Amino acid sequence: QVQLVESGGGSVQPGGSLRLSCAFSGNINVINDMGWYRQAPGKQRELVAAISSDGRPNYADSVKGRFTISRDNAKSTVTLQMNSLKPEDTAVYYCYAPRVFSDYVYWGQGTQVTVSS
Repeated sequence: QVQLVESGGGSVQPGGSLRLSCAFSGNINVINDMGWYRQAPGKQRELVAAISSDGRPNYADSVKGRFTISRDNAKSTVTLQMNSLKPEDTAVYYCYAPRVFSDYVYWGQGTQVTVSS
């Protein structure tokens, strides 16, 4: 059974840093891209960053230069390093992985990130 298990998150002051990790368990061959979405209260879920199986990253304009996504295929993990955090980064962050040749998407349970002074 495929699962995405997230860790990290928490509360930090503006300008601080946090690190999110997501571990994929199951048949790794059913996915290619992995990444992170976030959803703030009252807003739609939005893509934050994604990375392909060969390491090509893609970022939302709002996080470029501040966030870095990386991937360890041997460990089936994806990590999001978040620096220079802003209050508008406050949201629940979800790890995701689309299933190949399918419209199905695997999701993690979500982890809260709060940026506040």
